Amino acid sequence: MTRGHGAFCAKRLISKPENRGASVGVIADALQTCCAVTRLRAHRLARTWTLEEAVRRFKALCVRLGTDPGGITIDRMSTWETGANHPRARTVDLLCKLYDTDAHDLGLAGPPPSAVPVPGLVSAAQASALAGGDPFDRLIDDARRAVNRTLAAASVSTAQLDQLEERMISARRLYVFTPPEEMLPLLIGDLEEIRLVAADRQPAAVQVQLSALTAIGSTLVADALMKLGRLRHAGQWYDTARTAADDSGDPELRARVRVQAAMLPYYYGPLETAAGLTREARLISRNRPTVTGAFAAAAEARALARQGDRDGALSAIRHAERIWQACEPGPADDAWAFPERRLLLYRSGTYTAIGDTQQARHAQDQAVLLYPEQTGIDPALLGLERAMCLIHEHSLAEACQLAAASYLQVPEAHRTTILGARAQDVIAILPPQLRTARPVRDLGTILALPSAPK
Repeated sequence: MTRGHGAFCAKRLISKPENRGASVGVIADALQTCCAVTRLRAHRLARTWTLEEAVRRFKALCVRLGTDPGGITIDRMSTWETGANHPRARTVDLLCKLYDTDAHDLGLAGPPPSAVPVPGLVSAAQASALAGGDPFDRLIDDARRAVNRTLAAASVSTAQLDQLEERMISARRLYVFTPPEEMLPLLIGDLEEIRLVAADRQPAAVQVQLSALTAIGSTLVADALMKLGRLRHAGQWYDTARTAADDSGDPELRARVRVQAAMLPYYYGPLETAAGLTREARLISRNRPTVTGAFAAAAEARALARQGDRDGALSAIRHAERIWQACEPGPADDAWAFPERRLLLYRSGTYTAIGDTQQARHAQDQAVLLYPEQTGIDPALLGLERAMCLIHEHSLAEACQLAAASYLQVPEAHRTTILGARAQDVIAILPPQLRTARPVRDLGTILALPSAPK
């Protein structure tokens, strides 16, 4: 059976509101339909176990039962899951205990697949008798079998795919609190491994999975480069991410990469490009109630607000909040999620830009309570937006002091170009005649201090 989409699909299906409380069997059914995997692999993925964890649990079960695990390895478990090999009867019983189901539900009932007669196939004796048949027929059949072998062949095992997926998920979690300069070599290393695997001809489902991994990794690389002020390289990596996402054919991923790419023009201009990318993402999402749809609407709201389109911004942020309430936002410690604190960050940016300081402060107060001690620059961005609110209220000295404190409170490794650019926006919204005031000059001096290495 073709190897399918894997852990990403499993996490997506499990997180859907309609699947909350669903049994493992129901999730396994959905995974088998979605990803075209064997029942055995569907049961593992439905529990969000990696192959390594499944093997570890299998061994622990054998210890509890006082039986020999029989030399179980990740590769051996993988061959059972792909159907390349069939476990012995005693092992089938152990797998049934491991997954708390029966052999039929695991797709392991009956004899090994090689012993099951398949209608339409001929025996070796029959094939020999037919050898003197039409040479053209033999040529056509040989060519077809060769093509089928190529389509079925893959240079990457299920275990390798699982490991690549787990490494990318780990990178997404690290990215939340790790300085961008530290993340870049880790991400580049992961992408190189994915590239080497994708360079060989893979079955379509595997290639789709590799394209998705490439899109996510490339987006994180682009984001890190953007934070470090490497704008040309960031734009190029966002282009690579869009190409990989389009290659995956996944509309959710295609939309998500475009929303992420909109951050570059949002912080560095032009704002029209940021609004255009978010609108494109919303069109791809077709206003489905997904977390990416909420993210796209919130990002469009921020961009429209800074362009002065108050009505459009308010409509977009309200739409984002409605969608967000109807979907599963994902874990807060995942850079690929859109949890409540990030929605509030975008709400803060929208209301700050249109000058509604009351709504902006309310969002800022809610958001800061949701951030852990170890995090990136988002709390500082909220502080800078609070400073902008003070400027709207004509509290110049207090605004500059808060902006300076927000900027300096960030650890030096996170105090990158993007944070300085946003801090400069505090000065940029001032009337020209006020930019020479002492508090403003003091803030400018602080922002001129060396930032994190580029």
